[in-house]
Amino acid sequence: MSRRLSAGEDEPVVIVEYDLRWPAMFAEEAARIAIALRGHLLGTEHIGSTAVEGLAAKPVIDIQVGVRSLQPTRELVGAMAEIGYLYFPEMEADLPDRRYFRRGEGRRTHQVHMVERTNAAWWDRHVIFRDWLRTHPADAFAYAKLKRRLADDHRWDRTGYTEAKSEFIAEVVERARASTPI
Repeated sequence: MSRRLSAGEDEPVVIVEYDLRWPAMFAEEAARIAIALRGHLLGTEHIGSTAVEGLAAKPVIDIQVGVRSLQPTRELVGAMAEIGYLYFPEMEADLPDRRYFRRGEGRRTHQVHMVERTNAAWWDRHVIFRDWLRTHPADAFAYAKLKRRLADDHRWDRTGYTEAKSEFIAEVVERARASTPI
């Protein structure tokens, strides 16, 4: 099942305070995904701001899913559809090494970024950023402040919001990599 995104049905960027239910929501969804993708799944990570305790975020659970191969896309899409996810193939025009899915009635509640687990650049960048924010509260606070400002500036422009965060994220990932002993 696939569905085209249109500007009219996208949601506003809204940042909320941290919700203690987010880790359990991720764990529940990760278990559902593991069953649906059995034989394909190599890893699942809770990424994004909902994965950082205390961090304000858009109330959407970001899930990074690593699979053996994206080549059986039809099979993967079917498995995800069975557990309530919509597939957005048009996202591949900008990110061909990723499959994007989202779930939720009305407002999205979960989104899945599926990549081949061998795509270490994508996988590691998200995990490194999450782990850094988990252990560096000053950076997490600065990120929350930035996101709130950007949400006000880009309320109806998710692409602009995401792009405006990219410099901060890149700087944090660079610092995290520089501080990790080889």
